[in-house]
Amino acid sequence: MTTAHTTLPTRGLAIGRAQITDGADLWRIARDSGELDVNSPYSYLLWCRDFADTTAVARDAGGRAVGFVTGYLRPEAPHTLFVWQVAVDGSYRGSGVAGALLDALTSRVAAERGLSRVEATVTPGNVASDRLFRSFARRHGAAVTREVLFASAVFPGGSATDVDHEPEVLYRIGPLTPSAPEALT
Repeated sequence: MTTAHTTLPTRGLAIGRAQITDGADLWRIARDSGELDVNSPYSYLLWCRDFADTTAVARDAGGRAVGFVTGYLRPEAPHTLFVWQVAVDGSYRGSGVAGALLDALTSRVAAERGLSRVEATVTPGNVASDRLFRSFARRHGAAVTREVLFASAVFPGGSATDVDHEPEVLYRIGPLTPSAPEALT
């Protein structure tokens, strides 16, 4: 099977589906982000195998992964893409890679499976993710609603006096329309 990809107009990056060989780089990028809950290296390998169709990876000219968006279609809402993680290598942050990844992934999923909504959770302190998802909604002419999905107290160690994790706020973006602008055209 050939891997279709999109080339970013800057910095010579290409965006395509995840491959198993990307797993170690995705783990490294997540670990080095300083923002994400980092999963085991094994989980990133599995993600690249089992959820490659709903994951986008940006690669440099040498083929090394420098950014990614992982997601899955919700079983109860098969036209809703839940974005699990977004991360970009430090040397590429602030250059539009995260937005391009999200646009490329949603465009691909919409074309292959149909897509009406995007969901993601963002902690209140994660300003970059808040901006990313609000900007995505503006580019695609979609509304954003927000509500707490997981309160701090439901995480291990979480309580009113011992909070180890900020709440996860669910961003619902949609409805998305077929006429929404495609990224990187």
